[in-house]
Amino acid sequence: MVGKIIRFFHKEINGLHQAAYLLAFFSLLSQLLGLFRDRLFAYTFGAGQELDIYYAAFRIPDFIFIVVASVVSVSVLIPFLSEREQAGQKFTKEFIDHAFTAFFVVIVGVSVVAYILMPKNVPLLFPGFGDSQGVSELIALSRILLLSPILLGCSNFFANITQLHNRFILTSISPLFYNGGIILGTLVLYPVWGLKGVAIGVVAGALFHWIIQIPFAIRKDLSPNIVYRIKGKLIAKPLLISLPRTLTLSSSQIVMLFFTAFASTLTPGSISVFVLAMNLQSVPYGIIGGSYSSAVFPSLSRVYAEKKINDFLAQVIMTARHIIFWTMPVIALFIVLRAQIVRTILGAGQFSWSDTRLTAACLALFAVSLVAQSLCLLFTRAFYAAGKTAKPVVSTLITATFTIIAGWYLVSGAGGAFGTDVLRVTSEWMKVSEVVGSSILLLALAFTIGKIIDLLILGYLFEREFSGFWAGIAKMLTQVTGASLLIGFVTYAALQYFAPIFDQATGVGIFLQGFVSGMIGLVAGIGFLVLVNNKEIREAWATIHTKIWRTRMGMVPEERVG
Repeated sequence: MVGKIIRFFHKEINGLHQAAYLLAFFSLLSQLLGLFRDRLFAYTFGAGQELDIYYAAFRIPDFIFIVVASVVSVSVLIPFLSEREQAGQKFTKEFIDHAFTAFFVVIVGVSVVAYILMPKNVPLLFPGFGDSQGVSELIALSRILLLSPILLGCSNFFANITQLHNRFILTSISPLFYNGGIILGTLVLYPVWGLKGVAIGVVAGALFHWIIQIPFAIRKDLSPNIVYRIKGKLIAKPLLISLPRTLTLSSSQIVMLFFTAFASTLTPGSISVFVLAMNLQSVPYGIIGGSYSSAVFPSLSRVYAEKKINDFLAQVIMTARHIIFWTMPVIALFIVLRAQIVRTILGAGQFSWSDTRLTAACLALFAVSLVAQSLCLLFTRAFYAAGKTAKPVVSTLITATFTIIAGWYLVSGAGGAFGTDVLRVTSEWMKVSEVVGSSILLLALAFTIGKIIDLLILGYLFEREFSGFWAGIAKMLTQVTGASLLIGFVTYAALQYFAPIFDQATGVGIFLQGFVSGMIGLVAGIGFLVLVNNKEIREAWATIHTKIWRTRMGMVPEERVG
């Protein structure tokens, strides 16, 4: 039995949809654990200063992780590993040893410097935590969490080895252990050591995230060794290529860093509301956009290296169509069922009704940008696969700058009457105008507008480089948009119908109202897509109908554009 489980985890997956659906399945499991973690946080802390401190403590470690670990990410190293693998095992191992050594030295060195400077950086970055006790606790938590970028970075390095050999399952189950460590830290260590116990759980989860991938690398004789003299010429090219990606990812972390700083000056609990809503919208983003983009990237790299540009474009179009197919209905459901979703998942213990309403409003605003976020990720991966890494940087730097300025302009008071009017209209639209702390909606709005602008820029750049993308998705986009509008309308009507039937004073009643209404809406949307003979729904059914964990497929079949 144990042997079968191990063989399953080490199984090679080759087909795009099979890989994407398996990644989505394990991503769903991880997201469910993440939702349980967030519910545990909401129950234990509510949306208050203690949880604000915990989330703020991640900002510096996360920034270090993104800046340094992006150098050894899958999208950067896999093309080089593929090239070295063709030259032989010896050359692959040599590259792995030198790249890992360089990465490990840098990330440990940066973390040590950050540890020393933490007492000066924290008060500067998070001015809202004015009391000495809050600042002291934030410094202590941030220092503990500096271990996580080291461990997660090592894990990401090993993920290159597993994904190079199409072992997507190993990479996919790692987040399960990470979230499991956080949950254990909250349940077991928090009652003893407070927030420091939760931080220790984070570090333990990061360690498990790495350990699960080590055996496969050892079995392939590709486990890295530390070398005492690094060959600069071996890692120079990956380092140069990673710089645009580092700028792209670090700009996102800089946005979150600034937004956390802005939110710290608002009503206590604003950081918690923002992050909890962000985590909820990240569930479909990770399951759909993340899974498809990860599954298609190795294939895109291969076909572009073989100069099969038509195949390259066809695979991007096919992936985009399925991302839109799954994401658009989710947007409709998240907007209409926002209160039911948040109350069902987070509404317990110290998490008040006001916390629920604010988080639900932020969730709806974030959800509007889900397609934009997912397609931006796909475009970015496609540009990386084609070696055109500068283009995503241009878009990301523009939109990150806009997002930060827009967030500051709206929440700082610099916007004057304009900012007040935007807050009034947004809060009234989200039905939270009388709730204390509604200013946090302005940051969610700035984030969403920034992502939509990012999509417009990246989409324009991709169309210029590979003409035919928008024509390839136009028909299905129209079909899925129509289906999603129908889903939203039917779901909203069903909510009103079932409101007096299910007891709104209980969690079970709220869940049933939302679940039944959402299912009715989905049935209406599916019926619409069947009537218009939508291609994606046929493909989705064909893939789900087969036992994808037993199916072996080669390259995604060539598909005509248009």
